[in-house]
Amino acid sequence: MMKLAIPTWEGKISPVFDVARHLLVVNIKSSVEVARQIEAIPEMEIALRARRIAGLGVDVLICGAISWPLERMLVSEGMQVIPQTCGPVEDVLLAFLSGQLTGQAFLMPGCCGRHRKRRGQGRRR
Repeated sequence: MMKLAIPTWEGKISPVFDVARHLLVVNIKSSVEVARQIEAIPEMEIALRARRIAGLGVDVLICGAISWPLERMLVSEGMQVIPQTCGPVEDVLLAFLSGQLTGQAFLMPGCCGRHRKRRGQGRRR
């Protein structure tokens, strides 16, 4: 079972993860969604935010812009971070589940893709 998290704002990926207030957490088994929930993330201090998300058991985070310090904290917690992603949450989720998120379709405007590589190795179990 894998847990995927996507920060949301009005049905789309929140443009800046560091200030996002809601997180869609999706449980995935064999590339199929089995459960989902919305989590409030009121913590604004990045260390508390990273700790909160790690406490949810998140394996992969798909997000828009993210500060380097917060991204490093999440990766150090064992998460894989897929930054610079934009678009409707449901479309991005379907693309991820089908292995199609790697293309340019959901890349944030103005990004050349060099920072979009999946960072982190995933949770060690």
